[in-house]
Amino acid sequence: MPLLEWSDELSCNVREIDEQHKRLVGMLNRLHQAMVRREGQRLLASILGELMDYTTYHFATEEKYMALFHYPGFQSHSAEHEDFVRTVSRFQKQYENGDVGLSISVLNFLSSWLRDHIMGSDKAFGPFFNANGLCGYEAAEA
Repeated sequence: MPLLEWSDELSCNVREIDEQHKRLVGMLNRLHQAMVRREGQRLLASILGELMDYTTYHFATEEKYMALFHYPGFQSHSAEHEDFVRTVSRFQKQYENGDVGLSISVLNFLSSWLRDHIMGSDKAFGPFFNANGLCGYEAAEA
């Protein structure tokens, strides 16, 4: 059973960004399932690496649109992204130093961050992006 299931409640109504968020939710759920199987520590290094790589790509996507549309919350939103990267970098260092209890910390951080960031900061830019021509689902399906 997934820890976090994708729902319309998480959608920011921008297809490209929602698809990227779904991938991040999938990473959280893979870590959770590995922990249920008592294999969290084994999977943790690859999840942390994938998080760093994919969030770099994902954050660049969001920030590209924020800059393009002159999103008023760009600076604060970008700061949240920077905090995320710093935290994941810290987790990577802790892992490299042999922190064996790290899986639960990463799981809790990622779960909270995805819920809070997507349902807060990211949902806030959805209508702004839509108003500037970035497709939501209705426009893409029409």
